[in-house]
Amino acid sequence: MSLEAKFAELSVGDETSVVEAIKADGVKKSGFAENVEALKAKCASKDDAEALAGLKTVKAVAEGAPEAGAYIKECLSACLGQAAAKSADVKTAASEAALAICKNVNPFAVKSLLPQIFAKLPVEEKWQVREGALKVFDIIKEVAPSQLGNALPEVVPEVTACMWDTKKQVKKASTEAMRSAMGVIGNKDIEHMTDKILEAITKPKSVPEIMHEMAGVTFVQSVESPALAMVVPLLLRGLREKQTSTKRQAAVIIDNMSKLVDNPIDAAPFLPLLLPALESNASSIADPEARSVTERAVNQLKRLKDLSDKQAQVRGDVSKLDKEFEKALECGEADAVLGLVIHHASVIATTMMDLGYMEDMQWEKNVSSQFAGFYDNEKAAAATEKVREEAEKMLVIPDDDDDDDDAEELCNCQFTLAYGTKILLHNTRMKLKRGKNYGLLGGNDSGKTTLMRSIANNQVEGFPDVDEVRTVFVEADIQGEQSHLSCVDYVFADESIQAMNIPKEDVRKILASVGFTEDGKAKPDHAVSTLSGGWRMKLALARAMLQKADILLLDEPTNHLDVINVAWVKNYLNSLKDVTAIIVSHDSGLLNDCCSNILSIENLKLRSFKGNLDEFAKVNPDIRAFFTLKSDSGKKFKFPQPGPIEGVKSKGKALMKMSGCDFTYPGNEKPTLYDINVQVSLSSRVACIGENGAGKSTMIKLLVGENVPQTGDVWKHPNARIAYVAQHAFHHIESHLGKTPNEYIRWRYANNGEDKESLVKASMVFSDEELKLQKTPYEIQFTDPDSGKVSKHKKVVAELVGGRKTNKSKEYEYEVRYAGSTVDSGEYLPAKVLKKMGWEKAMKAVDLKIAQRSGLYIRPLSTKNVEEHLEDCGLDREFGTHYRMSALSGGQKVKVVLAAAMWNQPHILILDEPTNYLDRESLGALAGAIETFDGGVVIISHNNEFTQALCPETWLMDAGHLETKGDADWMLKQDTKIDDQQQITEMTDAAGNVTKVKGQKKKLSKKEEKQLVKKIKAKIKNGEDLDTDEEEFAFEKDLL
Repeated sequence: MSLEAKFAELSVGDETSVVEAIKADGVKKSGFAENVEALKAKCASKDDAEALAGLKTVKAVAEGAPEAGAYIKECLSACLGQAAAKSADVKTAASEAALAICKNVNPFAVKSLLPQIFAKLPVEEKWQVREGALKVFDIIKEVAPSQLGNALPEVVPEVTACMWDTKKQVKKASTEAMRSAMGVIGNKDIEHMTDKILEAITKPKSVPEIMHEMAGVTFVQSVESPALAMVVPLLLRGLREKQTSTKRQAAVIIDNMSKLVDNPIDAAPFLPLLLPALESNASSIADPEARSVTERAVNQLKRLKDLSDKQAQVRGDVSKLDKEFEKALECGEADAVLGLVIHHASVIATTMMDLGYMEDMQWEKNVSSQFAGFYDNEKAAAATEKVREEAEKMLVIPDDDDDDDDAEELCNCQFTLAYGTKILLHNTRMKLKRGKNYGLLGGNDSGKTTLMRSIANNQVEGFPDVDEVRTVFVEADIQGEQSHLSCVDYVFADESIQAMNIPKEDVRKILASVGFTEDGKAKPDHAVSTLSGGWRMKLALARAMLQKADILLLDEPTNHLDVINVAWVKNYLNSLKDVTAIIVSHDSGLLNDCCSNILSIENLKLRSFKGNLDEFAKVNPDIRAFFTLKSDSGKKFKFPQPGPIEGVKSKGKALMKMSGCDFTYPGNEKPTLYDINVQVSLSSRVACIGENGAGKSTMIKLLVGENVPQTGDVWKHPNARIAYVAQHAFHHIESHLGKTPNEYIRWRYANNGEDKESLVKASMVFSDEELKLQKTPYEIQFTDPDSGKVSKHKKVVAELVGGRKTNKSKEYEYEVRYAGSTVDSGEYLPAKVLKKMGWEKAMKAVDLKIAQRSGLYIRPLSTKNVEEHLEDCGLDREFGTHYRMSALSGGQKVKVVLAAAMWNQPHILILDEPTNYLDRESLGALAGAIETFDGGVVIISHNNEFTQALCPETWLMDAGHLETKGDADWMLKQDTKIDDQQQITEMTDAAGNVTKVKGQKKKLSKKEEKQLVKKIKAKIKNGEDLDTDEEEFAFEKDLL
């Protein structure tokens, strides 16, 4: 009997013969494919006997004849509909048949079941039918978890609607179905939140609290469509809440999650829901900070939308594959029977495309087998392979930077990069070609230097091994333990140079080619410690040239360089035809003149673009923020104001001076500096400029006391505090990389505010002549206070114990301890006498300690105060208090050094190449802080834009000779009375205790002074107590 006849008179017990017929003759020849509609009708019959026979046959075919899967699934709707039958046997058989279809269907065909399931969920259906339809999701979760996850964007909205149903059975079934769906999201970051997300669907009042918990989730794993399908309904509720804080949290979560979306097409179904809600909030939220956070999320989603629109073709499209199968099978327009199996195969294929199952064996097993009974195995396999190849082409996303040339590909890898606990790049691709120069862009802390170090250290997953592609990291920092080596020996000692067996003669030749000659500014046999920053960079480039790199990794190659040497670097880079360069630089001219491609770090991804910086900026205008001095981001630095100096009433009065100074480095015959005469005051704004090696940094080191001139005088006001950030700024912290920035500053100023860094200077070390004077007895005149008798004794001062006072002649006297005495003598000697005795440097040290302590009094050295100070200098508290300095980027380390120098509220700030390592946003903030700083500023820089905006006076250094230019009298025009400055009236310590701070004492006139003397004498005579100010005055005037 044919199956057509059998289905007409189907009865319970016929199911076995139906399965046997299909297995013997196949779905087509047996007639099953053509007559499945008849079976479907039996299943839906109101006659219990017919229905029971149909349902049992469906269950038997689903379980026993998998080749009929494309047709038997068409009966699912009828099976689900019988859940409301009056007969208990029919209900049971219907449930078993529906579950058998779902359990045995090809896992990749799950999506084809959804329309029939969803059709049974509307409220118009009987509750038993709706409950039965919801229960199948538990089976689907077991047999096809990843495929169900792929379908969640469609499933979640349908099931969510049922969770509000009035029938408790439907409500319970939908909740369990949603729980099953949540079990396949595959995202460990939010797995622990599933119960909360479920709660938010049915209890809207809990949304703000759940959003708060969600905001605390650290997203690390790639975010795919299943996770988005679960979280988006919650986020939409959060965006529609009344509370601004909840709206803000929703925007933060959206921003964070969207950065981890690897395939933008995964986000496509949700963007039409989220974007309008976000845009509405961005225009309506009153709070500026929350609005800016929301705008950031809007921009991130728009970027994602652009990418998903571009990738729209990569999502599996059933209609496209239907045509491809018809073409491959050469069947023309398929009839209804063949069309059903082709469509079934297309659904399977598109799901495999979406989930990345693209191997030929996978397609042969899951797709080719569907055509059994229609075509022989060979033809079915060949057609399937043709379609698979076309599907692979559909999945290819053309790169923006695909070159037309045939340059050799050095690298094409996909990787994730983290530093400590911070993810910098996530599942991103990098492609490099030989002979191209790539400009690497990104803000401070985005991971530029870390990426280059990881490449150089062979730590990037998928990057070619060092044996295949040689990479060299070029940086100008010289390790302290090698600073004594000559330039030739320094390069020769490099491990890579040693490994390549490069002779020392070749090293000397390469150095000569970049300017290291006996008669040049930089000599090959002089110590590297004598080199200026510009020559250190050229030294690093020379070392890289010797290593014959395939890829040069250049971190700020124009740092420290003057215009002449910048041009040299540009010419060198452009001359490299077979070498690839990756360049990190804030020099827009370099990136325009040398770069053929741009790599931009955005939202944990590495974006590639063909063209130089200007061309990149045309399509990405926001990138200009990296190269504009003043940023619109609102980032600000704030320096502590210096406060008054005793005896200085005018901002134009000199606090530092150099007069007639010459200086020659040890081993050099020719002086580096000649007859230098400068002065700096509170109102100074000086730019010190000149070629590399002209002597700028050397002059500054003399001014701050790090070196001592052979001739001439260097003077500093005894009460002035000086902050100095050296050109090679990291030397300040290289011995403390195991400390956090907060710990470092508290260590540095722990001894009552004394700066441990400032006490280690050449100008503070006694010379042999001074030591001899100190040991020579000196005749000192003593006056007996009672008798007035004057006597003379020869004494030797053992040390200055730290006290200082002003005598009647308004000169400083210093407390001393004489040799042979075991206790402080309590006696003071005038500065003039101590200078003759060889104690001038010791007096300067006492002055420095007193000046530094006066700065500490205003702000106690607590963790909280240091944290706030670091934030004022641009370093977030996360990095300032919780990260060790070894984990910080170059830009962050510069901020640490700057903050440490500014802690004790200096009167003069001296910055040697402050623009190195800082991005333009930070430079703009630094410029703003300098503009509002009440102290003097001296800046050495090759960044004209930076110095011209701040400095009306210029010191031009040329081959050791100094010429002053510009408005040198500007400081005189700023002759503001210091008395007019706002005085600090109170101080708060770490525990919150408030202490009143005395303002500057008003200077008494002679008449007022006489009256006060008379008043104090009367009080002393009458035995009355003096107040603190009177007591101080009495001691000062020797009345006590």
